[in-house]
Amino acid sequence: MRVVGPDGKQIGVMSRAEALRLAEQEGLDLVLIAPQANPPVCKIMDYGRFKYEQSKKASAARKKQHQMQLKEVQVGADTSEHDLQVKLRNIRRFLEAGHRVRVSIRFRGREVTHAGRGRARLEEIAEQVADLGKVDQRPNLDGRSMVMVLAPHKKKK
Repeated sequence: MRVVGPDGKQIGVMSRAEALRLAEQEGLDLVLIAPQANPPVCKIMDYGRFKYEQSKKASAARKKQHQMQLKEVQVGADTSEHDLQVKLRNIRRFLEAGHRVRVSIRFRGREVTHAGRGRARLEEIAEQVADLGKVDQRPNLDGRSMVMVLAPHKKKK
C-alpha cells in the first residue's frame, strides 16, 4: 500500500504491517484514504482530530447557509383597502428578508362562485410587490381557497 505521511508527503509503497508500525511510532493512526487505487492509499494522521475538524467545517457551512422559509398571508376576497395595505406591508417585509410568501384567499359561503374576483385580487397583490418578488406559483383554486406563492428575486452579489 502507498503511504502518505502526516505532513502530506509520500513515504512510499510498503506492506500493511510496516505502515502500521510507522504510524504507531509517531503515535498516530493509519487511515485508508483511497481503497480502490492500485496500490491502495493510506495516510498517517490523528483520526480523532481529523473527524473533529470535519464536524467543525460542516457546522460552519451550515451556519453560513440561509434557510428560506415559507410565510403565509391570508387575505379575504372582500378585504378593505387599508387592511390590504397592511397585508402588503407584511408581504414586502417577508420578501425583503428573503422568504417565500404564500398568499391565500379563503372563500366563505357563496363567495366561491366569484373566484374571478379572488384571482384579480391576487394578481393585484403580485403586481404591487413585483419590485421585490415574482410569482412562483400562479393563483389556483384548491377547494374553498385560492393560493398563490411569491418568491423573492435573486440577490446580485
